[in-house]
Amino acid sequence: QVQLVESGGGLVQAGGSLRLSCAASGDTFSNNLMGWFRQAPGKEREFVAVIHGNGQPTWYADSVRGRSTISRDKAKNTVSLQMNGLRPGDTAIYYCAAKVTHWSTKIGAGFWGQGTQVTVCI
Repeated sequence: QVQLVESGGGLVQAGGSLRLSCAASGDTFSNNLMGWFRQAPGKEREFVAVIHGNGQPTWYADSVRGRSTISRDKAKNTVSLQMNGLRPGDTAIYYCAAKVTHWSTKIGAGFWGQGTQVTVCI
């Protein structure tokens, strides 16, 4: 049974940093894409960053490119998202995803985590 468990969300001031982690179990996902998506109140879920299960390549949404880094630890079977220079507009529930199939005009993944709240205040 596949499980994705996120951690690391919280309340942070604008300009601060957070590191989100996702622990995967039930599959190694070595040959699949994993990623992070987010959903703000009243908005649709959107792509943030995607990484191949082997660690490369990576893709980023324009809104976070240059401020965020997605990484993969195959030994621990985790995927992380380091976010710097956080803005109030980054406030959302962040979801870990595995076996990602789409992330541009539509999003899709085989498995989703429960999500972790990130709130950025001024």
